[in-house]
Amino acid sequence: MSDNFATEPEEIAEISVIPVTDRRTKDGRFEHRLPPLSQTTNAQEYLEGRPDVVHLPPDAIRRIVYGAVEPDQLENIRVERHRVETGWLMMISYRAYTTMISPAIENDRLLADAHYAADPHASESRTMALSMPDAHDAHAVLVHKDGFTDIVETVDHSARSVLAGNRQEVGARIVERPLTLVPATFTGADGKAADDVTTVDGNCRLCSCQACITVAEGWVDDSLPSKERHKQIPLRPSHLMRLSLEGRRELTRNVIRAAHQRLAKTKTGTAYDRMARNQAASTLNAITVPVQAIVGYIDDDPERGMQRFPVAVRTLLMRMNVGVTPFSPGAKHAVSAEEIITGLHDEGLLSPTSDASAWRDALIGRGSVAPAMEKLGLDPSLPDLRFALVVQQLTRKSPRFNALMRSKLSSTGNLTLGRRNGPVVELGLRSYSSRETKSARTALETICLWQDLVTQSWSVDNVNTDEEVDALLARAESGDISASLLLGTLGMIALVMSGYLLAPAGSAEAITGTTIDRSSVGDIIRKLLTRSAGRLLLADAIKRTRAGETPRWYDEDNDQLVLPPSDWKGSTYNAYLRGAVRHGFKLERRGMTNDEREANALTKFQEGLVEADQRLRDLKDMRDKNGTTDRLRWTEVEASFNQIKGLERGLRRIAEDEPEEQ
Repeated sequence: MSDNFATEPEEIAEISVIPVTDRRTKDGRFEHRLPPLSQTTNAQEYLEGRPDVVHLPPDAIRRIVYGAVEPDQLENIRVERHRVETGWLMMISYRAYTTMISPAIENDRLLADAHYAADPHASESRTMALSMPDAHDAHAVLVHKDGFTDIVETVDHSARSVLAGNRQEVGARIVERPLTLVPATFTGADGKAADDVTTVDGNCRLCSCQACITVAEGWVDDSLPSKERHKQIPLRPSHLMRLSLEGRRELTRNVIRAAHQRLAKTKTGTAYDRMARNQAASTLNAITVPVQAIVGYIDDDPERGMQRFPVAVRTLLMRMNVGVTPFSPGAKHAVSAEEIITGLHDEGLLSPTSDASAWRDALIGRGSVAPAMEKLGLDPSLPDLRFALVVQQLTRKSPRFNALMRSKLSSTGNLTLGRRNGPVVELGLRSYSSRETKSARTALETICLWQDLVTQSWSVDNVNTDEEVDALLARAESGDISASLLLGTLGMIALVMSGYLLAPAGSAEAITGTTIDRSSVGDIIRKLLTRSAGRLLLADAIKRTRAGETPRWYDEDNDQLVLPPSDWKGSTYNAYLRGAVRHGFKLERRGMTNDEREANALTKFQEGLVEADQRLRDLKDMRDKNGTTDRLRWTEVEASFNQIKGLERGLRRIAEDEPEEQ
């Protein structure tokens, strides 16, 4: 540490160590002390003696009591029940050392930086999305089957992202809101530490605490030569995860001892001294956190045992994630989608035969996707086939399916296309995680589904060659509904993912010289399927995008497909395609009819709503940045509420009724 500070010594506020226990030295000062192992024995025996509510193996219990700041308080501790959708989670609350805990083993928030096994073009050189944890046969423990090296690299990456995006104010103050923990084990540990206790909620708080701690390099790597062992380095989660349980306790003891030794030195008043003392005090304030640990699970259906424990934990995560940086809508949809698929699997609704696990793995897309696709008779090298499988499964219709999907989405009322759409988009895009998908996501989120996908029965066939596509087109031309829906789904995926079917742009009318169809992506496909030319264009788009070529355009005069003009961009193609859906493929620049003027007026009205929505979002963001929590006075917003109500009443008078349950 350098002694060259721009800040004068008197400007550096002194950080005090905040007591978290009643331990004191002879002179009455608070002091951290790592309790001896003898103090953990009674707590471990007590928890092991409660098999009715503590469903953990001895090794997991040992990790919990070894990591407790006051293990004697775990003796006779109350085990609380927490209700989740499928049963009861058992929890205990205590204070733990941050060095004895690891961040969550997940990277659901890192879609832009992670590749999924569902993507056949994913590069193994980038972070791969981790597989969902499995259930333990008998205990409330999450089982992670990824390679241990992949897990620790992903956890480090996640920690860096958390610190960059939502670092917490820790060090000058202690963490006050509890973290939620769950025991975990790694089956692909490669000879490393095979067990841990990880966060379910509180990653930002935990990573911010660990970032306050620096360690001697020799404390985390005993293979170093003696002259290199004293080099100070920032503590990373991977350092901790590679240590044995005893090694982590010893590291914790070293960190505490070094911090207290620094504080015990005589004050010199220099900037260097004050900064070093503040670093030591920050370390001691960040070395512990309040936690509630999941120690058991009781399913509503006793015969299921621990089968649904991972689902219960993920459900808890979604319900708790309401803090400063909640999951983005996409991340929430992704978690909900995985809950839906695992729920269908658990209820035996994916398949009554032995290939149910293949359906689950193919749809979730995190691991074992290629063998799962092959087992289902689908070519794993074609991402559009898996995307179509996601669409087909999440547009099913049955009372049991609808009830399960509504419960996972935490929604009531009609299960509309809009409610189905989010999970479809998030799972489907996992087939394209190695690409830039921003514009595709925007287009798909306009709603990429249409009514017939729900009301008609259809299946996904292994359409993996040009000849198969031609055969699919022929079946659709003959009136085969299943073939038509599969053709439309694959064609939609081809056009959207290649950037030729996008959300409607404001400049589209200027490009085409006439009005365009501004409906959702799914509605555009539905209308294309009603025309022979539209079906032909969709089939050709499937073949050409698979080959990496530009989709062709339909020439109505010569009744054939042609290459679009060389100056057409994806947005140009999109504008003309939407114009063709509205007026036919032979577009001519002309003045607007009265009907077109009405359509244009509707477009402007809808664009105004989008702008108003964005302005409201800007206002909310500004309030968040300013830390404003006071409610707006009613006199300031009454007129706005009246306008919104008036708009809704007026629009309902000229619009169809909301569709019944899909």
